[in-house]
Order: sequence, then C-alpha cells, then structure tokens
Amino acid sequence: MALNGRVSLNMSIRGLNKSPTLFINEQSRTLQSQGRRVYRLGLGQSPFPVPPPVVDSLKEHAHEKDYLPVEGLRELRGAVAHFHRQKDGLNVQPQHTLIGPGSKELMFLLQLVFYGEIYIPTPCWVSYVPQARIIGRSVQTFPTSFDTRWRTLPEQLDETFESEQDTYRPRLLVLNYPSNPDGGTFKPEELQAIAEVARKYEVIVLSDEIYGQLHYKGEHISIARYYPERTIISSGLSKWCGAGGWRLGTFSFPPNLSYLLEAISAVASETYTSVSAPIQYAAVKAFQGGLRIERYLWHIRRILDALATCLTEILTQAGIRCHKPDGAFYLFPDFTPLAEKLSKRGITDSADLCHHLLNDTGVAILPGADFQRPPSELTARLAFVNFNGAEALAASETIPLDQPLPASFVTKWCGNTVEAVERLADWTSG
Repeated sequence: MALNGRVSLNMSIRGLNKSPTLFINEQSRTLQSQGRRVYRLGLGQSPFPVPPPVVDSLKEHAHEKDYLPVEGLRELRGAVAHFHRQKDGLNVQPQHTLIGPGSKELMFLLQLVFYGEIYIPTPCWVSYVPQARIIGRSVQTFPTSFDTRWRTLPEQLDETFESEQDTYRPRLLVLNYPSNPDGGTFKPEELQAIAEVARKYEVIVLSDEIYGQLHYKGEHISIARYYPERTIISSGLSKWCGAGGWRLGTFSFPPNLSYLLEAISAVASETYTSVSAPIQYAAVKAFQGGLRIERYLWHIRRILDALATCLTEILTQAGIRCHKPDGAFYLFPDFTPLAEKLSKRGITDSADLCHHLLNDTGVAILPGADFQRPPSELTARLAFVNFNGAEALAASETIPLDQPLPASFVTKWCGNTVEAVERLADWTSG
C-alpha cells in the first residue's frame, strides 16, 4: 500500500508554499500566455539595468573558475567594508564581512545558527517568517499601524521585552528599511530610541538595508551608527544595483559577533561552498562605486521618487489610504475606507481583494496577509516596477540632476505602471 508522500515531509515545511512574490510572477506569466493583459506589480525586481561598469567587470572576469573562500573574495570583502565606511560612516572591517548567494540565503543561515527568539515587526518581507518556521525557530511578530506609518515604535519593543521578564534572553530583532512592503524608513531620533531599547536588553539586530541606497534623498542612516556593538547589516546587489538574478548578498558583523560569522561560514562550507567567482569579481566594482555609479543611483532615485509621488496621489484621490514611501519601489495601500463598498462585491479580506483585482483588471499585487498582516485587513503591496527601466534611465540622463523631472516624465516613461494604478483606482470606485 502506497503511503501519502507528504508523510515523509519535515513537519516544519508541511503546508509551505512557494514564496508569494515568486508565485505571483509565475501566475502573471501564465495569464499573459493566455493572451491576457497583465500589469505585473507583484515581484519586487528592480526595473533598471545593472550599471555598465559592473557589467564590463563581469565580462572581464568571466574566465574566473576557481572556488573562492567561503567567506568571500578578499578584495570584495574589502570593498564591502569600504562601502559601509564611506556610505554609512561605520567602522566595518573586511574580516568582519561575509559574502553569500543573496542576502536571503545569509538570513536563512543566520536564523539557523542563532539560538533564541526572533522578533519581526509587521508588515514585513514575505520570507522572514517562513524561513524561521522552516528551521523551527520561535517567531514573535508584532503589528505596526497605518497611523505610525507602519514603523516600529521603541516603546512597543520595550513593552514586549519587559513583559517576558527575562532581560537577557537571546533575542534577534529584524528591521528592514527602507521597507519592503511600504518603502518607509526611520528618522535618526527613532533609530536612536530603538537602539537604546536594544542595548537595554542586549538584543542582536539584523538590519536589512538592501534598499538603503534607494533612499530617494540619499540620506539612509544605518542603526549601526547608534548600536554598533550588536548590529548585523545586510546588503547586496539585487536592489540598488539592479542585479537580483546575480544572487550576491553581504553581511557585515561587529567584532563581538564574529562567532556568528564563523558559524554561518561553517554551514556555508557544507552547503553552497562559495558564491560564483565571476560575480564576486564584478561586485568589487559595484561596491567600490565611482562617479558613473553615483550618477546612476541619483537618476534612479529621482525616477522612483517622481513615480512614487504620482502613484500615491492617484490612490489617495480614490479614497485609498497610502503613505508616500521614502525609498525603494513599493507602496502599501490600505483599502479600509472602502471596506463597505468592497464587501458588497464579496470582497472581505486582502486575498479576495487581490484575486478579484487581478481577474477584473489584470493588475497583479500581493495581499497584506502575505506580509503577516491579519487576513481581514484590506491592505496590499504594490511594486511599482512594471516599466522599462533602461529607457526611463536613458531619458533621465538627458536632464541635469539639479533640475526636477518634468511633470510628463512618469506618464511617458513609466506609463504602464501609472496606467495599472489608474485601473486599480477606477476598479475600487466601480
């Protein structure tokens, strides 16, 4: 008698599905293959090309074929450390950096080697909680709200840790800013206050700053500036460098957390061995920066800022609550003001909302429930990346950086995304 194949699955992954961001991308492709017009605002992939100097470096090093050290290419670790010293004003040293096949994998390994409670504010990136559950770690999520701009409040952290009556229990707090899914960030005084709470309870902070260089004003500040002794900084090439498919992420550790770096390296040596050699060599150029890369960054920041402003106005004029982001390429609209109207159409939760929206309009976004919000909350994440980033970048480069983009820029060069959000707004009024 044949046994159900699921019986042999690890209990931690029974019922686990594909990451929602990848699933919505596949679903969009399927609908497109059926001849449907689909506006793909589900997967958060940078629309912009990889900067030419970085591409040239990859071509130059395509012949590199040897296994590299588990921790990463020495020159790259030095470039990453220099990047954080220059960009963030932090005393990061090469020997305290780690290179992995995407920051996603490094986060997974950190949760694997860390033994203790994991704390995650919501809404949060779709993979934090599933990763912890795959490993069997205890996760505590605590909600933020629209009124606080979806930001973690230091007093909320303090109350949570104090209520456990165990001051120095091992804790890992995950922060992500500019945030996926809402693009919000923290003010310096907010980071200082969170740092004070973390220091009080000796919390390790995983600061996911993968979108740091996409702060629209170029004013990203790492919490490590205020809490250097126990902050791990996560970065990589996927967002600010447009190289998601290259799969290269970085972790930077303070000296007293080097035992975690060593533990992750040991596990890495038994799993992925090392990151692709040509990509590591090319990444040196990315993290070294230079004038061409800096200009590239300022142009894409300017485009994203203008597009975010336009889309936020469209949503708010339709009666949908939405904060304009500070960075990245996400909006996290709240349809709660339209709950009664949507309920009459049989829409009572975020999954219903996104399902009906996709079927009726072809606009693909993700429900707030995928970001650990209550299913009944009518929130969703919109990734405004459905435009030709190479064309938009080229158009921006014809306009001096000290001048604003013309009002017509986003409708001309990001028109597909503007049209998608206009369709969404019209749909809610139907």
